[in-house]
Amino acid sequence: MENNLQQLYGNIDIYLFDQLLKGRFDNVKKVLDAGCGSGRNLIYFLRNGFEVYGVDLDPEAIAAVQNLSRSLAPNNPLTNFSIAAAEELPFEAGFFDLVICSAVLHFARNENHFDQMLRAIWRATKPGGYLFARLASDIGIETLVQGLGNGCYLLPDGSERFLVNEQLLLNYTNELNGLLFEPIKTTNVQGLRCMTTWCMQKQ
Repeated sequence: MENNLQQLYGNIDIYLFDQLLKGRFDNVKKVLDAGCGSGRNLIYFLRNGFEVYGVDLDPEAIAAVQNLSRSLAPNNPLTNFSIAAAEELPFEAGFFDLVICSAVLHFARNENHFDQMLRAIWRATKPGGYLFARLASDIGIETLVQGLGNGCYLLPDGSERFLVNEQLLLNYTNELNGLLFEPIKTTNVQGLRCMTTWCMQKQ
């Protein structure tokens, strides 16, 4: 028998699922996934009548998420999905009620690139709207990562990522006039890497 949860939510980020269970996004209408991939975090939104948008640099990913949208939400325009970088979003300011950015920001090349991506995503979020971000951090593995310069690090799992820390996230939250609607949470994967959930509401 098909798993009903899998059918309803797909392979959704567990912390995004947590926010849905809490009813955080019940009044949201327009949703953007910045770095959407093939749409794993969009199945719930497509199934439930949201206006769903996505951008990704991979043309194959955009084709896949368009097929997903066509299947689950035939009235959701395929033109809502486009090839674009997070720092060059093709949308007007304050367009979205919710922006999802999962496993994207840690691919920043340096501090300036990270800043550009974050500010572009925040600009697209409307006042009162939400940003849900998941990104790699050094929280809990500070002594295990090797600095490569420009905010990038070699992780114990062998990957190279731009890493944030809690103070940087708090500084940006304050600077952007954001409000944490969930405490900053970090998952430590056996000391190999850490993924942090950063949830801000735009004031």
